[in-house]
Amino acid sequence: MFEYTLHATQGRARAGTFRTPHGDLQTPVFAPVGTQATVKLLTPAQLEELGATLVLSNTYHLYLRPGDELVREMGGLHNFMQWHGPMLTDSGGFQVFSLADSRKIDEDGVTFKSHIDGSRHRFTPERSIQIQNNLGADIIMAFDECADPYAERTYLRAAMERTHRWAERSLAAHQRPDEQALFGIVQGGVDPDLRAESAQFIASLPFPGIAIGGLSVGETKEEMHRTLDVVTPLLPEDKPRYLMGVGTPEDLIEGVRRGVDIFDCVLPTRLARHHAAFSPEGRLNLMNARFARDPRPIDETCDCYTCRTFSRAYIRHLIQAREFLAGTLISIHNLRALIRLMEEMR
Repeated sequence: MFEYTLHATQGRARAGTFRTPHGDLQTPVFAPVGTQATVKLLTPAQLEELGATLVLSNTYHLYLRPGDELVREMGGLHNFMQWHGPMLTDSGGFQVFSLADSRKIDEDGVTFKSHIDGSRHRFTPERSIQIQNNLGADIIMAFDECADPYAERTYLRAAMERTHRWAERSLAAHQRPDEQALFGIVQGGVDPDLRAESAQFIASLPFPGIAIGGLSVGETKEEMHRTLDVVTPLLPEDKPRYLMGVGTPEDLIEGVRRGVDIFDCVLPTRLARHHAAFSPEGRLNLMNARFARDPRPIDETCDCYTCRTFSRAYIRHLIQAREFLAGTLISIHNLRALIRLMEEMR
């Protein structure tokens, strides 16, 4: 089922197809993030209309609320949220990084406090995979330790080696390999030697795809690019490569140039909720007074519903009036802008 076909290359950039049970993914592809089984302010029908083909949801958040067992009882994540295209879930590994003040790592796994009510919970590689098996996404992630890229090298090595051991445990725990593609994750901070070692180790395991984690977490753009320059040449050509949590237009271009196939990021919808829109002029703050009488769409070259229908002046009015529709319309545009960019690069 999970076959990757490489159709064309230009330098290290690739165009391909990755088969999943819920449809073929044409890569390179950008995935909107639906952390809690919803892309904020948008319906699945709107996502489909703007051209989204892959949606990401968050294992940690769905485990806490409403619970992975409930999602399984409701027919899995696709049925629960009524998104019938391919889906991806992360492993909870990023929360190992982002919840640093409320978690404890040991060799077996991670104990953390819920951000909702302070209750204690335990994630191990086996538990993360069990939760993701219950959620039922097409692409799931091995449990990993995402470390601070500027941590001491001894800690970065320890976190990388733990990620490798957890990758093997994740593979052993996976109960639905014919229905869900389990991706391994390359770690190692911004240390080129550690990254090369991690890429070679993860590539040696029987994962149908490989993710590059631990980037866009505080390092510079140059460090991200140097890390990708080290990692992607060491990955198999017949498997998709996924750069986790990266999604500015310039990051997508630089990632595709370096051979990345799959991207996700909360940025386009988060910016939209803060009144910012992607445009050929750069990011526009649509709350600015200069847009009050601007009859133009956000982007005159864009084919999205928002740009076909509404003026900058109207969207600014919605922002001033604190209407939720403003966030919806800007989200539609921002996501379409990135998906269109991926289509053009492909």
